[in-house]
Amino acid sequence: METYVVTFTITVPFEEWVKAYDSSIDGQKEAGITSIYTGFLKNDPTQICSIMQAEAGRLDASMAENAEIVAASGHVLEPT
Repeated sequence: METYVVTFTITVPFEEWVKAYDSSIDGQKEAGITSIYTGFLKNDPTQICSIMQAEAGRLDASMAENAEIVAASGHVLEPT
């Protein structure tokens, strides 16, 4: 099991993005990913930090498999 600290930018308000993120929690669990924390920088709500745990390579594989859905949520994929 590895712990990932993922930082990225969003292009929509945090409240909108987090609804999409929260709706993905069951799918994350099915993929073997555990979400520990998700929030934004105090002075910049477009900068997100998520802490997750998964087996090596699983998070990257899930992001690749769901890239269109992730991007549609307002998550800027590069440079996540």
